[in-house]
Amino acid sequence: MEAHSARIFVHPPIKLISTDFDGTLFAEFEDPPIPRELEELLAARQRQGAKWVINTGRDMSSLMEALGRSGLRVEPDFLVLVEREIHYHEQSKYLPLSEWNDRCHRLHTEIFARVRPDLDRLAGWINERFHTRLYEDAFSPLCVIASSNGDMDRIDAFLNEYCREVPGLTVVRNDVYARFSHADFNKGAALTELTKRLGLTPAEVFAAGDHLNDLPMLDRARAERLAAPANAVEAVKEAVRRQAGYVSQFPHGQGVADALRFYGA
Repeated sequence: MEAHSARIFVHPPIKLISTDFDGTLFAEFEDPPIPRELEELLAARQRQGAKWVINTGRDMSSLMEALGRSGLRVEPDFLVLVEREIHYHEQSKYLPLSEWNDRCHRLHTEIFARVRPDLDRLAGWINERFHTRLYEDAFSPLCVIASSNGDMDRIDAFLNEYCREVPGLTVVRNDVYARFSHADFNKGAALTELTKRLGLTPAEVFAAGDHLNDLPMLDRARAERLAAPANAVEAVKEAVRRQAGYVSQFPHGQGVADALRFYGA
């Protein structure tokens, strides 16, 4: 009788670690905000050749201020800022990945020019129905802070309906915050760009997040090792479980450390 040996599949080591910041890596009310055990795990993986990217909705100044307060003693190799701009670490500075960022800026400028004639109409609809804070910043002509998640659910649905009128436009939402963005640029697209530039495959990528704006990177087409901390919103936990990822019983940075250990990092 012919013998058949069981086929054993061995995952390659993790070579790129992508972590959301607020709520995933960083917890403002904890001391320290980023657990030392997670810091040590990240440092160990970097010594073994892995790269680490903080993939966040924050801009540079906001992230640098929070990292300073965290007391973190290791440096990310890359930053993805405002869910789309890529920066790399070199000699104590973070420098823009110009080719990617220039294209990102150009396409956002073009699509936001199409939105501007409709801003008064959109703001009027929102203000007639909800108490919100509306403003423009360097990254979106319309940013919204709602009073509750229930209000933001309705505002989000309205803005997404409007996006059907403008091909390439999308809404990025995190809790009660939302802003417009170009659909080609998000946390997932930036992660895929870094993966390609590093000569890696999704099988070598770990991604962890806790909220809706993390969903584009919590996709096995982009990262085969997916994780969510215990404090993640249900939609994120469901997406991670559905793709055979790991949902930790621990919150925030402790959950990320737990997930890295689960995946053997």
